[in-house]
Amino acid sequence: MSHARVRCVGLAGVTGHLVEVEADLSAGRPALVLTGLPDSTVHETRDRVRAALINSDIGWPNRCITVNLLPATLPKHGAVFDVAIAAALLTAAGGLPTAPLDGTAVLGELGLDGSIRPVRGIVPMVAAAVDAGVSTVIVPEANAREAALVPGATVRAIDSLRRLADFIRGSGSLLVPPPAADPAHPQPRRDLAEVADQHWGRFGLEVAAAGGHHLALFGAPGTGRTILAEHLPEILPPLDDDEALEVAALQSIAGVLPPDGQLIRRPPWQAPHHSISLPALLGGGSGLARPGALPLAHRGVLFLDEATEIASTTLQALRQPLETGRVVLARARGTTEFPASAQLVIAANPCPCTGFAADRRCRCTPPTRRRYLARVPGQLLDRIDIRVTLDPQRAAGQIADPAATDWVDVAERVAQARQAAARRWSPLGYRRNVEVPGPHLNRPPWTLPPADTAQLRVALDRGLLSVRGYHAVLRLAWSIADLAGLDRPGRDQIGEAIRLRIGQDPEYAGQ
Repeated sequence: MSHARVRCVGLAGVTGHLVEVEADLSAGRPALVLTGLPDSTVHETRDRVRAALINSDIGWPNRCITVNLLPATLPKHGAVFDVAIAAALLTAAGGLPTAPLDGTAVLGELGLDGSIRPVRGIVPMVAAAVDAGVSTVIVPEANAREAALVPGATVRAIDSLRRLADFIRGSGSLLVPPPAADPAHPQPRRDLAEVADQHWGRFGLEVAAAGGHHLALFGAPGTGRTILAEHLPEILPPLDDDEALEVAALQSIAGVLPPDGQLIRRPPWQAPHHSISLPALLGGGSGLARPGALPLAHRGVLFLDEATEIASTTLQALRQPLETGRVVLARARGTTEFPASAQLVIAANPCPCTGFAADRRCRCTPPTRRRYLARVPGQLLDRIDIRVTLDPQRAAGQIADPAATDWVDVAERVAQARQAAARRWSPLGYRRNVEVPGPHLNRPPWTLPPADTAQLRVALDRGLLSVRGYHAVLRLAWSIADLAGLDRPGRDQIGEAIRLRIGQDPEYAGQ
């Protein structure tokens, strides 16, 4: 047999596509030709495969070899096709049976010595194979545990090209993935009593968790901005199976998935330095694109501290992903998409001297404060539902009500609020208040009485709120009502929502 076909999987963003690797051997000048839109890494496969076959004592077919990757319209990135190409050459050149690889996808990179190296993106690749009806996958031994995370997949592992050749010949067997490691004990969570006197800060954090709202924290150093932000993923509900698999797929592509073979249930947390670049925030890179900090925070929290120090163009790039929940990278050979439904938390000093709202008098003039805060683009700030200005903490405020600061109680209230929102919006296909489009909030049966929304209309007429802000207040009011166990928000909840949206303007708070 001089022709063989083996299945593999290629990635475009977080989406996998089944790829068929065809190998054809014919008479003619010895050469290896690769077709099917491979990138430079795949072109280098010819040298890796040749060295691996020779060093595995298998031999290299001294014939004219053509390898085609189907479909040709799909760009191919990375070295994940190495083992599939080698397997196709083995069966085509040696007259070996193809039955052992029927209904199987083969993934992995080859070392020059014939060893099998791990690759990035195994989780979405295996998931794509299963969705395409190919439930058996052969992966590098180092990737076996993460491949086993995908439901419905039958995972077999290889550590060398020799083992794969023996399996195809029927004289050897493949490796079985090791069992997943015992779940790690979660780190003890800090008590919200650390910010006991920050009532509006704690309240804003709880409302943000209940409704999925973005949050902005302004305050001088030491007022608890970072502590509050770090508590957000701790009071969010744990990820369900589908959400945990989405997070695992992104971490697998980035190469940061923990090696213990466990799905991560706690919402992810990303807190990059304020010097972060645009590609590091959204994603990029040559070949197989890596997700940036925003996609890696999918289903979790992205915390941008010292937001006024981040490049304006970088902050501006967040606007569209916050609206759509996706990052789209336009490239010369196509586009790459990553899911990016994360909660954004930004924190900043209210003025350059950091004395503002602190125990010492601020030396900055109002124009200086305005220019400093204007470093956070207004278009981005308008998409952040909750803005809280934190005051200096006082000794008397450290005596807290345990029920108000215990993270277990707060997490339970948040979980109940999310369940209430999911039941209410399920006919519309939404799960969180933040997802509901503004027009739906003004339609029966969710229309609120005019008497309850009077102060909201006044704020809109006075220019204190934009139309986007008007709808944000309504969503916040529903989240506050859910936390209180109410069927619908009233005047008090709308008043609190306006306070969270407009906040205490950090420019004038100290005056």
